[in-house]
Amino acid sequence: MLIDNGESDARLALAAAQAGADVVRDMYGGSLARFEKSAGDFATAADLAAEQAIVEVLRDARPDDAVTGEESGSIGAAAAPRRWLVDPLCGTLNYAVRNMLVGVNVALRVGDEITAAATADPFNGEVFWTDGIRARVRTDGRDEESAPSPDSRLVDVNLDPPFPNAPGFQAVRLLADPGFTQLFRPRVVSTTLAVAWVAAGRRAAYVTDGHLRDSVHFSAGIALCRAAGCTVTGIDGRPLHTGAGGLIAAADAATHAALLEMVRNQSR
Repeated sequence: MLIDNGESDARLALAAAQAGADVVRDMYGGSLARFEKSAGDFATAADLAAEQAIVEVLRDARPDDAVTGEESGSIGAAAAPRRWLVDPLCGTLNYAVRNMLVGVNVALRVGDEITAAATADPFNGEVFWTDGIRARVRTDGRDEESAPSPDSRLVDVNLDPPFPNAPGFQAVRLLADPGFTQLFRPRVVSTTLAVAWVAAGRRAAYVTDGHLRDSVHFSAGIALCRAAGCTVTGIDGRPLHTGAGGLIAAADAATHAALLEMVRNQSR
């Protein structure tokens, strides 16, 4: 796919995510080779093919930009001021067992800021995207403004390792907090597509542990939530990428405050 170099970074992110999503959708259900990465973690042929499609779109349009892909690693100058962060198939285990809960993440870091990002849902035909100022959802070529809402009371909790703040904080313990069950309903979909859902009003919040700076998995979703006006901090309430790390992305301040209190209860 050829992209005019005058096109905005946000629309390039959207196009790249769509290109990856097309591959993921087309290869779904087939017999896919697996490539072991570490204990319990692997990539499929679809991960690799989708990443190649995304990188080709980005490099054709912005040949001087660097790219970090989950599967292929770093391409371009290590100190490049512009770097694309690519997660071609978030939810590989879901996908490998023919579960359609997956996302395709593309984000651009310029300096210390994520300035454009997109998360595509290959099977719902949606792309959640942002220019860093506004967050939108594209469906069938039409854009709708993202509107966060706590009304669903659904909170997605990431239970996948690593857990750098254990035992002081463990995401799984949120599910046993009496306050959690009074206020919220847990969801565990095991893909960062759920972070984009917070921005779009389909989840009240998302919580994870981990060090997320320059994360190919989380950078796009965080940018979407920030642009949509969500309350976004680390798990200790401090600004992202400081303190304990992790993420609480909530549709509103009240939801965020309730979850932050439950996190703090774990260390009392």
